[in-house]
Amino acid sequence: MKNVVVLDNGACTLKICRSGETVVRTVPNSIFRSKTERRKSFVSSRIDSCKDFSSLFYVLPFQKGYLLNWDVQRQIWDFIFGKDVLNLKFNETSVIVTEPHFNFASIQESMNEIFFEEYEFNSIIRINASTLASHQYSHDNPEENCCLVVDSGYSFTHIVPYYKNRKIVEAVCRIDVGGKLITNHLKEVISYRQLQVMDETYVMNQVKEDACYISMSFNEEMATCKKKGKENTVLRDYVLPDYTQIKRGYIKPVEESKKPNPKSKTQEQTIRLTVERFTVPEILFHPSDVGISQMGLAEGILHSISKCPEKYRPHLLRNILLIGGNCLFPNFKERLEHDVRELAPDEQEIFIILPPDPTTYACQGGMTWSNSDGIKKHWLSQRDYQEGGQVTCAKYFPDI
Repeated sequence: MKNVVVLDNGACTLKICRSGETVVRTVPNSIFRSKTERRKSFVSSRIDSCKDFSSLFYVLPFQKGYLLNWDVQRQIWDFIFGKDVLNLKFNETSVIVTEPHFNFASIQESMNEIFFEEYEFNSIIRINASTLASHQYSHDNPEENCCLVVDSGYSFTHIVPYYKNRKIVEAVCRIDVGGKLITNHLKEVISYRQLQVMDETYVMNQVKEDACYISMSFNEEMATCKKKGKENTVLRDYVLPDYTQIKRGYIKPVEESKKPNPKSKTQEQTIRLTVERFTVPEILFHPSDVGISQMGLAEGILHSISKCPEKYRPHLLRNILLIGGNCLFPNFKERLEHDVRELAPDEQEIFIILPPDPTTYACQGGMTWSNSDGIKKHWLSQRDYQEGGQVTCAKYFPDI
């Protein structure tokens, strides 16, 4: 078997797995610059050595979902492929690397050149993360030919239907809502109501992950937030990190959050969270709440399925697969199931699958696929690239 590396090259995180390993590594796909530590830079997972995460600058290779800052991305790849992480021998290694849907030809060509001419990998496959997830799903459920992948990541949410692991291109749907927009909206709400946190992206991303959830009954929870005392079950206080005693923020226990804010002996700084806990991630289901004139998740799913051949539609509704970091919000699966059920025909069965770790599921799918015979025809070798160049790449990686 080849020495294979699967690189799920997300806009926020890189998910990496290599042949012989069972664990998927997740590292940040960014360079961090600190205001406090003499403008020191931290590449990807080296951020773990940072002592003060306040006011970190993110230097991102991706802009609006597409890889544009090649110098930054190369620094991160050099670190990942180097001795500190994977320690690769490029000429003996084959790589499966993901790219966004609707990627630009110029970006694809640059990626081909870097992987073949600079790193000199033995062979590569360039593919979408949702396609790898489809391969994993078909491996786990061999009796199913259809699968609808909902990939809600950092920049976008894509809804992609598959038949026998071939995506139905004309039915792919994109919603311009992702984790970055949700974090930015939370920063704006907190800054307007309580505390200036527009420069605290790293911390507010943690607040989003720790405190936000998807509401199962939006109007009822809004009414709950107007109540006082113990009846307000939504209100919670979040203790912000000070990077001396508190390294990471946390939600206070319910009983402590209900009390008026006394002067703390430890001088801890808190923010009080109520409606923003569920109104901010609600953008996924109603993008119009922040002025984005697009369908929400449930409407997008039904719209995508309506673009598929009629004979596939019941099977797609029965095999909806959730991947991406936004699927980790509490109640995400249940709310989506409820909303899709309301819109779908009554006679059709709906089943939504949330993997144990939706962020690494695609990477696992790449490794599973690499062990199958079906992948052999998709590898583009160094020799074939040298002979045919970019024309050969276009033939090997159309829309697999």
